[in-house]
Amino acid sequence: MTGKERAPSTYQRNALAPALIAAATLFIAPALMGGEGFLVVLFLTSILAMIVGWFAVQAGQWWWMPVFAAIAVLWNPVLPFPFTGPVWTAAQPVAAVVFLIAGAMIKVRRR
Repeated sequence: MTGKERAPSTYQRNALAPALIAAATLFIAPALMGGEGFLVVLFLTSILAMIVGWFAVQAGQWWWMPVFAAIAVLWNPVLPFPFTGPVWTAAQPVAAVVFLIAGAMIKVRRR
């Protein structure tokens, strides 16, 4: 130990962990398309989009809510859209990057 104590962070990023899980899921999603495993991708993405959106609202960054509401609807496993092809395949990593950006940007001040 150097004798120096690290100052506690003044912010916390509640949305980071669910965003990382969603991004990891979406990055492997193209490999799972067309199979039963893609249903898990739909469930995880939709649920984690709602969680990250809620953390954004709690942080006062309401502008993220429409983005994650759209992701939750498009990756909806209950009434899934019949998307296929290269556009849907490309949408998976694009959504993953959106999750990563939001996870890094959504923060609240510690009390």
